Amino acid sequence: MKLAGLVMLVGGLAFGQQVGDLKTTLARLDVTSAKFESAQAVVHKDLYNKVVRETTTQDGSVYFLKVKNGLQVGMKIGDPGARTVSYKDGVLKLYTPKNNCVQTISAAGHEGAIETFFALGFGGSGKDLEKNWVITDKGSEMQGGVKTERLDLVPRDAGVKNNYTHVEVWLDLERGVSMKQVFYAANTGDTDTAVYSNIRLNEKKVDTKPFEFKGSACAK
Repeated sequence: MKLAGLVMLVGGLAFGQQVGDLKTTLARLDVTSAKFESAQAVVHKDLYNKVVRETTTQDGSVYFLKVKNGLQVGMKIGDPGARTVSYKDGVLKLYTPKNNCVQTISAAGHEGAIETFFALGFGGSGKDLEKNWVITDKGSEMQGGVKTERLDLVPRDAGVKNNYTHVEVWLDLERGVSMKQVFYAANTGDTDTAVYSNIRLNEKKVDTKPFEFKGSACAK
């Protein structure tokens, strides 16, 4: 499967309307990225379908763990559309309990882009962000009671761009974490919004067991 298929598996009140200082924002992300070890959070997703004008809500949890060879990620989402996503050692796995099957995809050759996609505000550096996205800093806004920097990101990778025209992220620059992300689908006008809460940084132990799964390979 091409990178375009890979990215399809994963997806406030104004504080100030002035354009932000992108150079300063990226430099602050470089600092927090160097200190990042792990993050765990609760995630609430709103999936908006423009054709039927309906929003589907999902709740789940997620973790991000910096490891020797890159980034390890686990995401577990409940019904409707329950699924568990695992990214480890350059391999992306999607488990759907409804079918009790696992889809396994190698990200070989695309690890950098995939990990930057996953790490939008969770361990990603400013340098990596700038490498993979054309960035507009829209300035400071309050999100979830926290002052954030709102960035608009246009993907540089053609495969990602075929699926998402752009992504908006609301970053807590003090901690280097995302409070909110909105993915804008190409062609359809659909949006995938993720809001993160109960964010826990750099705890000594990350419990990855809830994100483990077993199942046979999905039929091709």
